[in-house]
Amino acid sequence: MSEALRALQQRLAAFAAARDWDQFHSPKNLAMALSVEAAELVEEFQWLTEDQSTALEAERRERVRLELADVFIYLLRIADKLDDKIAQNEMKYPAERVRGDSRKYDQYD
Repeated sequence: MSEALRALQQRLAAFAAARDWDQFHSPKNLAMALSVEAAELVEEFQWLTEDQSTALEAERRERVRLELADVFIYLLRIADKLDDKIAQNEMKYPAERVRGDSRKYDQYD
């Protein structure tokens, strides 16, 4: 994980700790909150055409930006609680073996 992401993760952890919210930030609760925020993000695109989704008006673009931030925050919090999987994924998906291939790790020969 990059230093910037780790610093942000630590800042979010400190933010939650200062408010005594860590007691609520179990992996289950964070996953549920992440799902809710992702649904709110999807809702911003519901019923839009492909063209409309790539040319959002300023107000909707701002709402999307805020929902993306919420999704990102919950992803970082749950990764912090469960330890991130970057090292595991690097082993499962070595770049030299999987570059340009979308198969899951257990589908390789």
